[in-house]
Amino acid sequence: MSDMITADLVDLDLSADTKEAAARALAERMVALGRVTDLEGFLADVAAREAQMPTGLDGGIGIPHCRSEHVTEPTLAFGRSAAGIDFGAADGPADLIFLIAAPAGADDAHLTILSSLARQLMNAEFTDALRSVDDASAAAALIRGDEPPTADGSTAADAAKAPAAAGSGSASGSESGSEPVSGSGSEPASGSGSGSADSVTAPAAASAGAATGTDDAGTGADRPFRIVAVTSCPTGIAHTYMAAESLENAGREAGVEVVVETQGSAGFTRLDPAVIAAADGVIFAHDVPVREKDRFAGKPTVDTGVKAAINRAADLITEVRGKAERGEVTATDGSGATDGSGTSPVERAGGPGEGYGTKLRTWLMSGVSYMVPFVAAGGLLIALGFAIGGYEINEAPSVMDHFVWTQAASWGALLFQIGGVAFGFLVPVLAGYIAYGMADRPGLVPGFVGGAISLTISAGFLGGLAAGLIAGGVVLAIQKVRIPAALRGIMPVVVIPLISSAVVGFLMFVVIGKPIASAQKAMTDWLNGLTGANAILLGALLGLMMCFDLGGPVNKVAYTFATAGIAVANPSDSAMKIMAAVMAAGMVPPLAMALATTVRGKLFNRTERENGKAAWVLGASFISEGAIPFAAADPLRVIPASMVGGAVTGALSMSFGATLRAPHGGIFVVPLIGNPFLYLVAIAAGVCVTAALVIVLKGLRKPVTGADTAGPDGTPAPSAREEQPVAA
Repeated sequence: MSDMITADLVDLDLSADTKEAAARALAERMVALGRVTDLEGFLADVAAREAQMPTGLDGGIGIPHCRSEHVTEPTLAFGRSAAGIDFGAADGPADLIFLIAAPAGADDAHLTILSSLARQLMNAEFTDALRSVDDASAAAALIRGDEPPTADGSTAADAAKAPAAAGSGSASGSESGSEPVSGSGSEPASGSGSGSADSVTAPAAASAGAATGTDDAGTGADRPFRIVAVTSCPTGIAHTYMAAESLENAGREAGVEVVVETQGSAGFTRLDPAVIAAADGVIFAHDVPVREKDRFAGKPTVDTGVKAAINRAADLITEVRGKAERGEVTATDGSGATDGSGTSPVERAGGPGEGYGTKLRTWLMSGVSYMVPFVAAGGLLIALGFAIGGYEINEAPSVMDHFVWTQAASWGALLFQIGGVAFGFLVPVLAGYIAYGMADRPGLVPGFVGGAISLTISAGFLGGLAAGLIAGGVVLAIQKVRIPAALRGIMPVVVIPLISSAVVGFLMFVVIGKPIASAQKAMTDWLNGLTGANAILLGALLGLMMCFDLGGPVNKVAYTFATAGIAVANPSDSAMKIMAAVMAAGMVPPLAMALATTVRGKLFNRTERENGKAAWVLGASFISEGAIPFAAADPLRVIPASMVGGAVTGALSMSFGATLRAPHGGIFVVPLIGNPFLYLVAIAAGVCVTAALVIVLKGLRKPVTGADTAGPDGTPAPSAREEQPVAA
């Protein structure tokens, strides 16, 4: 860690009073040393990470951190605040602030060292030494583990090492993998072949005897309770490893063996299957999905957020021991065992504490997200087929029977027929992945079967939605039935697909299929009958929905409604008008933000102006998410203005009678649009309205000195939220 922090990166009298100001003060030190190339861009990345989850920890610690393309090498800056700064911790402000900066492509060795620091922060001796140190060089040396002398003749690094040394025979002693704790007696992870801080070689070895039964003869009452855990956070640098350290420390205090798999930025080393098999309980402390979660099925499980493991690890251990005593286990893959605590797939589909309404939305969005690529590919192929072969191409014979290489009509027919096949998957994929969102892989077969039946009986998208929900529910019901151990092996491949498909098929064909098909036909007839004011109002409503959350659930509802209408070989004129209005409205927010940053750039900080340049392309391509950085920084001005502009565009598009056969493409499919000139006029009108409203609303705000470089409110806008990868 010697090159990561120096005395120049330490501020023992940090005067900042907000977390944004603290991050800026420490980041400026990184810029001065050439470790960060773009101050505003880096701070935007830090703010975006902070927006995902507060980085304050109990014990007076703040760890703002991110991975950023503006960082040249892994760097750590430390600040100590006398007054304390609020980083969102439950116990109050933080006085020890660590700003961790990792390059977007940081290698495993550097991330190992950063994760080691995160573990050290859980040791009271280490943090106490940082609070008492009075020299920047000594503070940097303490963090690096250079063993600066202390008043009693010992070393600060010794104090930092003590907890690791004390637990060298347990799970934690081998995992830190950093230079400051390399004297614990275990092989440091940074020197291992994996190069990862989440190596579990020593814990696996420690538990191997238990796994093989060498110490489990008889009742096994003489061995300690064993827990395996998985920790992960959005960035995978700090909270992941701090949660692991906290769980291991709490386990030692409770006399429990805890082995942790840290799924961090440097990747992860899977726990030995024997260790998992020998465990009495499982703890998932995560804010991103646990990878390969099925490995831990069939055991008492506590599923919570990563900060819970940092702040109340002992409570989690007590909770999982209680579940083990009551015999509550998660469902194994097809076994039918159930978790009486409510950690079944239904409960785990949403985040901790989410209600069934939120989970229902998650399940539906799961289906929609998998369906959209089929919509885009199939729709564009069909539209290109019409463009090349004319609108009579839908009557062309199969290209298997008639295809002339030199005829444009044959190529148009080929594209049209490929697109039609792709469209044929829409409803089955929608239903299959709704069921998958509810019940994981066992839900796929009945979901796809139910979706295919929906097409057979002309129940359309409404039937697909119903089939997906029914399939997921049936699978979950089957999994709650206790199955003899001898039958568990055939459950996922024979029993569940057979029974669930039969039940879903019966319900769709005999019970609910005909009513849903009638409802689908009624909706189609209503759309076909829309004229005049009703059509314009519908266009305005769809425009509002498209711009409300910029790619979120409401946006997706409007988009799915539109694509459902054109997902047939011969869409109606009304359906094509709706599709045109939806795409036009979705282009408005990013284009309007791009225009506003061009016309009145002084109202935006430098990062927003750079995002404005990219928004031209994103908006023109019908990617509404291009406006997210602006909405995240100033939602009360940007989102209402976008909704007004979207409503104007949607209404005008419907009134002009513009039509669209392609579900995506932006300006690149203008040749496929009916009334293209008026369509572009509708888009331009909405863009101008939104841009004008944003400029006016931002202009009414009281100006702050330095707004041109630091943002109108004196803080960096979290523009890096623009589709930043979850684990980056």
